[in-house]
Amino acid sequence: MDKALCPRSRRNRVNPFGEFEAVPSHGTLMGNRGDLHNNDGSIGRKWKLKRWISCILHSPTGHRVAFDTPGRYTPLFFADEVTALAAGHRPCAECRRGEYDRFRQGWQVAFGAPVTAAEMDETLHRARIDRHGRKITFEASLGDLPDGTFVATSQPALIWNGALHPWAHAGYDTPRSFNPDLTATVLTPAPTVAVLHAGYRPQVALREIAGIAHFPTDDMAA
Repeated sequence: MDKALCPRSRRNRVNPFGEFEAVPSHGTLMGNRGDLHNNDGSIGRKWKLKRWISCILHSPTGHRVAFDTPGRYTPLFFADEVTALAAGHRPCAECRRGEYDRFRQGWQVAFGAPVTAAEMDETLHRARIDRHGRKITFEASLGDLPDGTFVATSQPALIWNGALHPWAHAGYDTPRSFNPDLTATVLTPAPTVAVLHAGYRPQVALREIAGIAHFPTDDMAA
C-alpha cells in the first residue's frame, strides 16, 4: 500500500513540549523543522534547521505535501498556534505573512530593535532547546504570564482569558481558575512570551465536546 494512503497515525503531531506523538487527531497548522527522516521514512531527529515555522495546511497553489520521504522536509502538525509557539515555532513569513509581520512587530516592541527572520530563529533556538536536545523551560508566577503561554501542570495547560485550559491533542479540557502567585514551569520559550506580552495575539482552538474550533476574530488578532 502507498505510504501516503496508509491509515496509520504518523508520529508527527507535536505537543507543547515540542515532542512528536502518533495520535489520530487532526491539526490546524503544519510545522517545518527541515528533513527529519531516517532512510526508511520514519522520523529520526528532532530538528535539522533552526528555522522552525508554522504554516497553513493547504497551499494556495495546490502543492501537496510529501510524507515519509527522505530528502524532503518532514511535515509536522499542531492543534493550534499556541501549541506551535510553545513547541518553539514562529509564523511562516510566506504562507502566514500577516501573522509573521505581527509577530515580528511584537518582537521589535519587546526587544527594542528591528529584527530579521534569521535573527529571530537564532534567538528562539537558543531559548527552546539545549545542546543535548532537551527542551528549555523556566519558572515564573502565573500572574506574570500573558495569554497564549503554556505551563506544565499535571498536564500542559494554556493561560487564556484568566484561566488555565488543560491541553490534549483532541482539544482543551474544562478551564479552571488559578492562583496568580503560584510559580509554574513555563513551556513557551522566553522570547515568545515576551512577544505575547508585547501584544501578539495568537490563534487558539478551544474545542468543545462537539469538536468545533473557535479562532480569534480579526479585531482580536490585530
